[in-house]
Amino acid sequence: MNDNLIIKQKDLIENPTPRVAVCLVLDCSPSMSGEVNYGSIIQQTNPRPINALNEGVRCFFAAVKEDEIAKYSVEIAVVSFSGKAKIVLDFQSIENVDIPTLELDMEHGGTSIGTAVKLTLELLNKRKNEYKEAGVDYYQPWLVLMTDGQPTDDTHKDVSKTVRELINTEKLTIFPIAIGDGADMEVLSMFSPKRTPLKLKGLKFNDFFEWLSQSISPIPQSIPGEVIPLNKDGIKGWTEL
Repeated sequence: MNDNLIIKQKDLIENPTPRVAVCLVLDCSPSMSGEVNYGSIIQQTNPRPINALNEGVRCFFAAVKEDEIAKYSVEIAVVSFSGKAKIVLDFQSIENVDIPTLELDMEHGGTSIGTAVKLTLELLNKRKNEYKEAGVDYYQPWLVLMTDGQPTDDTHKDVSKTVRELINTEKLTIFPIAIGDGADMEVLSMFSPKRTPLKLKGLKFNDFFEWLSQSISPIPQSIPGEVIPLNKDGIKGWTEL
């Protein structure tokens, strides 16, 4: 048993508060450099999309940590992807983690959305089993999928069926977000039978993640299974409707 698993299990025993698992599935393909030569639709290097994304992620972690209730309930995992997917941060108490810095994957070209989502579902299933073993209740997990490109393989076709089934049986909530004009809205829609994919306005990652933290905040104070309405007015600040 590795040290990280021991720490995670100890945390569940010492803090049996019901959990909200949130996984950020983030495109780190070369096009997120903002360089046309690396696949970006337009030249955008001041700031670069990857840098704006990192700033947004830092703001999200900071906002959750500052919330006196959410910091004991919300667990965040981060999966990055390009042609391959990798776990940047596994689920654990937010008080125990260092905020990760996302890096461009210049080695593996492409955008394998399905591979990333499949890896995320495996992470979620593993963490839910750990909750059950520790006798800790949990709320419906959240999956945030952000991409600026079109898939370069067919992995999304099968895994999107699994995601739709989870959503339709109220076992998962998903937020599909397009970054820029190069994102494939049709593919994002395949993952989201109940919520229309939204397009980020410019590089307003900070505004999006601020809205996300505000949306999560009421969940730990709710009854499991209760529907929490999203702040629709807040959406207008970061999306192109």
